[in-house]
Amino acid sequence: MSDFTGVAAGLAEDALARLVAYAGHETPTGDAAALNALADVLERRHQELGARTERVHHDTGDHLVARWGADDAPHVLLLGHHDTVWPAGTLATMPVEERDGVLRGPGVFDMKGGLVVAELAFEVLRRCGREPSRPVRFVVVADEEIGSPTARPLVEEHVAGAVAVLGLESPHPGGALKTARLGSTRVRVEVTGRSAHAALDPEAGVSAVDELVDQLLAVREIMAGEPTVLCNVGTIGGGGRTNVVPDRATADIGLRFTDVATQERVLAALGRLTPVRPGAEVAVRTLTSRPAWSEPDEDLLARVVRAGAAVGQEVTGRPAAGGADTNTAGAAGVPTLDGFGPLGGGAHAPDERIETASLPARAALLASVLATI
Repeated sequence: MSDFTGVAAGLAEDALARLVAYAGHETPTGDAAALNALADVLERRHQELGARTERVHHDTGDHLVARWGADDAPHVLLLGHHDTVWPAGTLATMPVEERDGVLRGPGVFDMKGGLVVAELAFEVLRRCGREPSRPVRFVVVADEEIGSPTARPLVEEHVAGAVAVLGLESPHPGGALKTARLGSTRVRVEVTGRSAHAALDPEAGVSAVDELVDQLLAVREIMAGEPTVLCNVGTIGGGGRTNVVPDRATADIGLRFTDVATQERVLAALGRLTPVRPGAEVAVRTLTSRPAWSEPDEDLLARVVRAGAAVGQEVTGRPAAGGADTNTAGAAGVPTLDGFGPLGGGAHAPDERIETASLPARAALLASVLATI
Protein backbone atom coordinates (compact mmCIF):
# COMPACT_ATOMS: atom_id res chain seq x y z
CA MET A 1 0.00 0.00 0.00
CA SER A 2 3.00 2.28 0.10
CA ASP A 3 2.42 2.58 -3.67
CA PHE A 4 -0.81 4.43 -2.93
CA THR A 5 1.09 7.54 -1.87
CA GLY A 6 3.24 7.68 -4.99
CA VAL A 7 0.37 6.99 -7.36
CA ALA A 8 -1.79 9.63 -5.66
CA ALA A 9 1.04 12.16 -5.91
CA GLY A 10 1.37 11.43 -9.62
CA LEU A 11 -2.33 12.21 -10.07
CA ALA A 12 -2.29 15.37 -7.95
CA GLU A 13 -2.32 17.79 -10.86
CA ASP A 14 -5.34 16.12 -12.43
CA ALA A 15 -7.15 16.07 -9.08
CA LEU A 16 -6.51 19.78 -8.57
CA ALA A 17 -7.80 20.57 -12.06
CA ARG A 18 -10.92 18.54 -11.34
CA LEU A 19 -11.54 20.45 -8.11
CA VAL A 20 -11.08 23.78 -9.90
CA ALA A 21 -13.69 22.66 -12.43
CA TYR A 22 -16.10 21.53 -9.71
CA ALA A 23 -15.74 24.83 -7.87
CA GLY A 24 -16.48 26.56 -11.17
CA HIS A 25 -19.94 24.98 -11.02
CA GLU A 26 -21.78 27.22 -8.57
CA THR A 27 -24.18 25.01 -6.62
CA PRO A 28 -26.16 26.94 -4.01
CA THR A 29 -28.54 24.80 -2.00
CA GLY A 30 -31.98 24.77 -3.61
CA ASP A 31 -30.84 25.71 -7.12
CA ALA A 32 -31.88 22.46 -8.80
CA ALA A 33 -30.57 23.32 -12.26
CA ALA A 34 -27.12 24.22 -10.96
CA LEU A 35 -26.93 21.23 -8.63
CA ASN A 36 -28.05 18.80 -11.31
CA ALA A 37 -25.50 20.17 -13.78
CA LEU A 38 -22.70 19.25 -11.39
CA ALA A 39 -24.39 15.96 -10.51
CA ASP A 40 -24.22 15.08 -14.21
CA VAL A 41 -20.44 15.60 -14.13
CA LEU A 42 -20.02 13.63 -10.89
CA GLU A 43 -22.15 10.78 -12.20
CA ARG A 44 -20.06 10.43 -15.35
CA ARG A 45 -16.88 10.43 -13.30
CA HIS A 46 -18.16 7.74 -10.92
CA GLN A 47 -19.16 5.61 -13.90
CA GLU A 48 -15.63 6.02 -15.32
CA LEU A 49 -14.37 4.71 -11.99
CA GLY A 50 -16.51 1.57 -12.33
CA ALA A 51 -19.56 2.52 -10.29
CA ARG A 52 -23.20 1.81 -10.95
CA THR A 53 -25.07 5.05 -10.38
CA GLU A 54 -28.58 6.24 -9.71
CA ARG A 55 -30.15 9.66 -9.31
CA VAL A 56 -32.70 10.35 -6.60
CA HIS A 57 -34.79 13.21 -7.94
CA HIS A 58 -36.07 16.15 -5.91
CA ASP A 59 -37.40 19.53 -6.93
CA THR A 60 -34.57 21.21 -5.02
CA GLY A 61 -31.83 19.13 -6.64
CA ASP A 62 -30.94 15.49 -7.26
CA HIS A 63 -29.00 13.27 -4.89
CA LEU A 64 -26.51 10.83 -6.39
CA VAL A 65 -25.75 7.26 -5.30
CA ALA A 66 -22.74 5.35 -6.66
CA ARG A 67 -22.08 1.66 -5.90
CA TRP A 68 -19.02 -0.50 -6.26
CA GLY A 69 -19.34 -4.24 -5.60
CA ALA A 70 -22.27 -6.43 -4.64
CA ASP A 71 -25.51 -5.01 -3.24
CA ASP A 72 -26.22 -8.01 -1.01
CA ALA A 73 -23.12 -7.84 1.23
CA PRO A 74 -22.20 -5.54 4.13
CA HIS A 75 -20.81 -2.31 2.69
CA VAL A 76 -18.76 0.75 3.53
CA LEU A 77 -20.72 3.97 3.09
CA LEU A 78 -19.09 7.22 1.97
CA LEU A 79 -21.04 10.44 2.57
CA GLY A 80 -20.62 13.77 0.81
CA HIS A 81 -22.58 16.68 -0.63
CA HIS A 82 -22.33 18.93 -3.65
CA ASP A 83 -24.35 21.93 -2.48
CA THR A 84 -22.66 25.00 -0.99
CA VAL A 85 -23.74 28.03 1.03
CA TRP A 86 -22.59 30.42 -1.70
CA PRO A 87 -25.21 32.17 -3.88
CA ALA A 88 -24.97 32.19 -7.65
CA GLY A 89 -22.64 34.94 -8.81
CA THR A 90 -20.13 34.53 -5.96
CA LEU A 91 -17.36 33.59 -8.40
CA ALA A 92 -17.43 37.14 -9.77
CA THR A 93 -16.05 38.50 -6.50
CA MET A 94 -14.50 35.34 -5.04
CA PRO A 95 -12.79 33.58 -7.94
CA VAL A 96 -11.12 30.19 -7.75
CA GLU A 97 -7.38 30.86 -7.48
CA GLU A 98 -4.34 28.68 -6.76
CA ARG A 99 -1.19 30.22 -5.35
CA ASP A 100 1.69 29.00 -3.20
CA GLY A 101 0.13 25.61 -2.54
CA VAL A 102 -3.27 26.97 -1.54
CA LEU A 103 -6.47 26.81 -3.59
CA ARG A 104 -9.10 29.39 -2.70
CA GLY A 105 -12.69 29.61 -3.83
CA PRO A 106 -16.31 28.94 -2.88
CA GLY A 107 -16.90 25.30 -2.00
CA VAL A 108 -13.33 24.05 -2.33
CA PHE A 109 -13.18 23.21 1.40
CA ASP A 110 -16.86 22.58 2.11
CA MET A 111 -16.90 20.19 0.47
CA LYS A 112 -16.02 19.73 -3.17
CA GLY A 113 -12.48 18.94 -2.12
CA GLY A 114 -13.82 15.90 -0.30
CA LEU A 115 -15.61 14.73 -3.44
CA VAL A 116 -12.32 14.89 -5.34
CA VAL A 117 -10.50 13.00 -2.55
CA ALA A 118 -12.99 10.13 -2.89
CA GLU A 119 -12.68 10.02 -6.67
CA LEU A 120 -8.89 10.11 -6.47
CA ALA A 121 -8.89 7.27 -3.92
CA PHE A 122 -10.81 5.04 -6.33
CA GLU A 123 -8.45 6.00 -9.16
CA VAL A 124 -5.47 5.12 -6.97
CA LEU A 125 -6.94 1.71 -6.15
CA ARG A 126 -7.59 1.05 -9.82
CA ARG A 127 -4.09 2.01 -10.92
CA CYS A 128 -2.57 -0.10 -8.17
CA GLY A 129 -4.63 -3.11 -9.23
CA ARG A 130 -6.48 -3.18 -5.93
CA GLU A 131 -10.15 -3.44 -5.04
CA PRO A 132 -11.95 -2.18 -1.96
CA SER A 133 -12.07 -4.95 0.65
CA ARG A 134 -15.86 -4.57 0.83
CA PRO A 135 -18.60 -3.19 -1.41
CA VAL A 136 -18.71 0.60 -1.28
CA ARG A 137 -21.59 3.02 -1.65
CA PHE A 138 -21.09 6.75 -2.07
CA VAL A 139 -24.08 9.02 -1.37
CA VAL A 140 -23.71 12.63 -2.54
CA VAL A 141 -26.59 14.77 -1.31
CA ALA A 142 -27.91 18.08 -2.59
CA ASP A 143 -29.18 19.81 0.56
CA GLU A 144 -26.67 19.10 3.33
CA GLU A 145 -26.06 22.77 4.03
CA ILE A 146 -29.63 23.22 5.28
CA GLY A 147 -29.73 20.01 7.30
CA SER A 148 -30.52 17.47 4.53
CA PRO A 149 -34.32 17.75 4.75
CA THR A 150 -34.86 15.63 1.63
CA ALA A 151 -31.66 13.57 1.86
CA ARG A 152 -31.96 12.21 5.39
CA PRO A 153 -34.22 9.26 4.42
CA LEU A 154 -31.76 8.38 1.66
CA VAL A 155 -28.83 8.52 4.08
CA GLU A 156 -30.72 6.35 6.56
CA GLU A 157 -31.49 3.84 3.80
CA HIS A 158 -27.82 3.38 2.97
CA VAL A 159 -26.60 3.50 6.58
CA ALA A 160 -28.65 0.32 7.08
CA GLY A 161 -26.35 -2.66 6.58
CA ALA A 162 -23.15 -0.58 6.59
CA VAL A 163 -20.15 -1.88 8.54
CA ALA A 164 -18.58 1.58 8.56
CA VAL A 165 -19.51 5.10 7.48
CA LEU A 166 -16.82 7.55 6.33
CA GLY A 167 -17.56 11.25 5.83
CA LEU A 168 -15.75 13.35 3.24
CA GLU A 169 -16.20 16.61 5.13
CA SER A 170 -13.15 18.63 6.18
CA PRO A 171 -10.93 17.44 9.04
CA HIS A 172 -9.92 19.40 12.10
CA PRO A 173 -7.08 21.92 11.57
CA GLY A 174 -3.97 19.82 11.25
CA GLY A 175 -5.86 16.88 9.76
CA ALA A 176 -7.35 15.06 12.75
CA LEU A 177 -10.46 13.06 11.88
CA LYS A 178 -13.83 13.77 13.51
CA THR A 179 -14.96 11.03 15.88
CA ALA A 180 -18.26 12.56 17.08
CA ARG A 181 -20.44 15.59 16.32
CA LEU A 182 -22.89 17.80 18.14
CA GLY A 183 -26.56 17.35 17.36
CA SER A 184 -27.90 20.08 15.10
CA THR A 185 -31.48 21.34 14.84
CA ARG A 186 -33.01 24.35 13.09
CA VAL A 187 -36.33 25.65 14.39
CA ARG A 188 -38.57 28.46 13.22
CA VAL A 189 -40.57 30.58 15.67
CA GLU A 190 -43.66 31.81 13.81
CA VAL A 191 -45.78 34.60 15.29
CA THR A 192 -49.17 35.74 14.03
CA GLY A 193 -50.63 39.03 15.18
CA ARG A 194 -53.27 41.38 13.81
CA SER A 195 -52.63 44.30 11.48
CA ALA A 196 -54.02 47.78 12.03
CA HIS A 197 -53.14 51.41 11.29
CA ALA A 198 -50.23 52.23 13.57
CA ALA A 199 -51.47 55.79 14.25
CA LEU A 200 -55.24 55.85 13.73
CA ASP A 201 -56.12 52.55 15.41
CA PRO A 202 -53.06 50.99 17.10
CA GLU A 203 -55.13 49.37 19.86
CA ALA A 204 -56.89 47.22 17.26
CA GLY A 205 -53.60 45.69 16.23
CA VAL A 206 -51.42 42.99 17.77
CA SER A 207 -47.78 43.42 16.86
CA ALA A 208 -46.22 40.17 15.74
CA VAL A 209 -42.81 41.83 15.84
CA ASP A 210 -43.19 42.88 19.48
CA GLU A 211 -44.44 39.41 20.33
CA LEU A 212 -41.46 37.84 18.58
CA VAL A 213 -39.07 40.00 20.61
CA ASP A 214 -40.68 38.74 23.80
CA GLN A 215 -40.54 35.16 22.57
CA LEU A 216 -36.83 35.47 21.82
CA LEU A 217 -36.30 36.72 25.37
CA ALA A 218 -38.11 33.59 26.53
CA VAL A 219 -35.81 31.51 24.34
CA ARG A 220 -32.86 33.21 25.97
CA GLU A 221 -34.19 32.25 29.40
CA ILE A 222 -34.50 28.61 28.33
CA MET A 223 -30.94 28.62 27.04
CA ALA A 224 -29.63 30.19 30.24
CA GLY A 225 -30.49 26.92 31.96
CA GLU A 226 -28.76 24.83 29.28
CA PRO A 227 -25.07 25.81 29.35
CA THR A 228 -24.00 23.03 26.96
CA VAL A 229 -26.34 24.17 24.18
CA LEU A 230 -25.14 26.46 21.40
CA CYS A 231 -27.94 28.77 20.23
CA ASN A 232 -27.84 31.21 17.33
CA VAL A 233 -30.78 33.34 16.16
CA GLY A 234 -29.76 33.35 12.52
CA THR A 235 -32.55 35.22 10.75
CA ILE A 236 -35.45 37.46 11.74
CA GLY A 237 -38.24 38.63 9.47
CA GLY A 238 -41.55 40.41 9.77
CA GLY A 239 -43.60 43.50 9.18
CA GLY A 240 -43.64 45.65 6.10
CA ARG A 241 -44.50 49.30 6.72
CA THR A 242 -43.86 51.56 9.68
CA ASN A 243 -47.47 52.81 9.63
CA VAL A 244 -48.93 49.28 9.85
CA VAL A 245 -48.93 47.13 12.98
CA PRO A 246 -47.22 43.95 11.71
CA ASP A 247 -49.26 40.75 11.71
CA ARG A 248 -46.43 38.32 10.86
CA ALA A 249 -42.94 37.73 12.21
CA THR A 250 -40.52 34.80 12.22
CA ALA A 251 -37.13 33.87 13.56
CA ASP A 252 -34.97 30.91 12.54
CA ILE A 253 -32.78 29.53 15.30
CA GLY A 254 -29.84 27.16 15.01
CA LEU A 255 -29.18 24.85 17.96
CA ARG A 256 -26.30 22.48 18.74
CA PHE A 257 -26.48 19.75 21.37
CA THR A 258 -23.98 17.46 23.07
CA ASP A 259 -26.43 14.61 23.58
CA VAL A 260 -29.87 13.42 22.53
CA ALA A 261 -31.45 13.86 25.99
CA THR A 262 -30.56 17.55 26.05
CA GLN A 263 -31.79 17.93 22.49
CA GLU A 264 -35.18 16.44 23.36
CA ARG A 265 -35.50 18.50 26.55
CA VAL A 266 -34.75 21.82 24.86
CA LEU A 267 -36.98 21.17 21.88
CA ALA A 268 -39.82 20.24 24.24
CA ALA A 269 -39.31 23.52 26.13
CA LEU A 270 -39.39 25.51 22.91
CA GLY A 271 -42.58 23.72 21.93
CA ARG A 272 -44.23 25.04 25.08
CA LEU A 273 -43.71 28.71 24.22
CA THR A 274 -46.99 30.62 24.67
CA PRO A 275 -48.07 34.12 23.60
CA VAL A 276 -47.37 37.04 25.91
CA ARG A 277 -50.05 39.39 24.56
CA PRO A 278 -53.74 38.68 23.90
CA GLY A 279 -54.57 37.98 20.28
CA ALA A 280 -51.12 36.74 19.33
CA GLU A 281 -50.39 33.18 18.22
CA VAL A 282 -47.03 31.45 18.51
CA ALA A 283 -45.89 28.25 16.81
CA VAL A 284 -42.49 26.56 16.86
CA ARG A 285 -41.66 24.34 13.92
CA THR A 286 -38.64 22.09 13.46
CA LEU A 287 -37.12 22.67 10.02
CA THR A 288 -34.33 20.08 10.12
CA SER A 289 -32.79 17.98 12.85
CA ARG A 290 -29.70 15.83 13.16
CA PRO A 291 -29.24 13.74 16.30
CA ALA A 292 -26.16 14.13 18.47
CA TRP A 293 -23.42 11.64 17.60
CA SER A 294 -21.73 11.50 20.97
CA GLU A 295 -20.00 8.11 21.14
CA PRO A 296 -16.71 7.72 19.20
CA ASP A 297 -15.99 4.28 17.79
CA GLU A 298 -12.48 3.55 19.00
CA ASP A 299 -12.21 0.29 17.06
CA LEU A 300 -12.87 1.98 13.71
CA LEU A 301 -10.42 4.76 14.56
CA ALA A 302 -7.78 2.15 15.44
CA ARG A 303 -8.27 0.44 12.08
CA VAL A 304 -7.95 3.76 10.26
CA VAL A 305 -4.81 4.56 12.28
CA ARG A 306 -3.29 1.30 11.01
CA ALA A 307 -4.36 2.08 7.43
CA GLY A 308 -2.74 5.49 7.77
CA ALA A 309 0.49 4.01 9.05
CA ALA A 310 0.59 1.77 5.97
CA VAL A 311 0.87 4.90 3.80
CA GLY A 312 3.21 6.73 6.14
CA GLN A 313 0.61 8.93 7.83
CA GLU A 314 -0.07 9.48 11.52
CA VAL A 315 -3.84 9.56 12.06
CA THR A 316 -5.60 11.02 15.08
CA GLY A 317 -9.22 11.87 15.83
CA ARG A 318 -11.36 13.89 18.21
CA PRO A 319 -14.98 15.15 18.46
CA ALA A 320 -16.19 18.15 16.44
CA ALA A 321 -18.75 20.88 16.97
CA GLY A 322 -20.24 21.03 13.48
CA GLY A 323 -23.05 18.80 12.27
CA ALA A 324 -23.18 16.71 9.08
CA ASP A 325 -24.88 13.69 7.57
CA THR A 326 -22.49 11.48 9.55
CA ASN A 327 -24.53 12.45 12.64
CA THR A 328 -27.28 10.15 11.38
CA ALA A 329 -24.95 7.18 11.15
CA GLY A 330 -23.01 7.82 14.34
CA ALA A 331 -26.15 8.37 16.40
CA ALA A 332 -27.52 5.07 15.08
CA GLY A 333 -24.52 3.25 16.52
CA VAL A 334 -22.87 2.46 13.17
CA PRO A 335 -19.05 2.82 13.31
CA THR A 336 -18.45 6.27 11.85
CA LEU A 337 -15.60 8.68 11.16
CA ASP A 338 -15.67 12.00 9.35
CA GLY A 339 -13.07 14.45 8.09
CA PHE A 340 -11.46 12.58 5.19
CA GLY A 341 -11.56 15.73 3.06
CA PRO A 342 -8.51 17.92 2.39
CA LEU A 343 -6.89 20.22 4.94
CA GLY A 344 -7.75 23.88 4.81
CA GLY A 345 -10.08 26.38 6.42
CA GLY A 346 -12.52 29.23 5.94
CA ALA A 347 -15.70 27.16 5.61
CA HIS A 348 -18.62 29.48 4.80
CA ALA A 349 -16.19 32.44 4.79
CA PRO A 350 -14.59 34.61 2.08
CA ASP A 351 -11.17 33.01 2.67
CA GLU A 352 -12.35 29.43 2.05
CA ARG A 353 -9.31 27.42 1.01
CA ILE A 354 -7.55 24.06 0.91
CA GLU A 355 -3.92 23.01 1.01
CA THR A 356 -3.39 21.48 -2.42
CA ALA A 357 -0.81 18.93 -1.21
CA SER A 358 -3.42 17.42 1.08
CA LEU A 359 -5.58 16.24 -1.84
CA PRO A 360 -3.31 13.31 -2.80
CA ALA A 361 -2.37 12.65 0.83
CA ARG A 362 -5.99 12.28 1.93
CA ALA A 363 -6.75 10.18 -1.15
CA ALA A 364 -3.88 7.80 -0.29
CA LEU A 365 -5.26 7.50 3.25
CA LEU A 366 -8.80 6.80 2.03
CA ALA A 367 -7.55 4.27 -0.52
CA SER A 368 -5.67 2.47 2.25
CA VAL A 369 -8.76 2.45 4.44
CA LEU A 370 -11.00 1.14 1.66
CA ALA A 371 -8.46 -1.59 0.83
CA THR A 372 -8.31 -2.90 4.40
CA ILE A 373 -11.43 -2.01 6.37
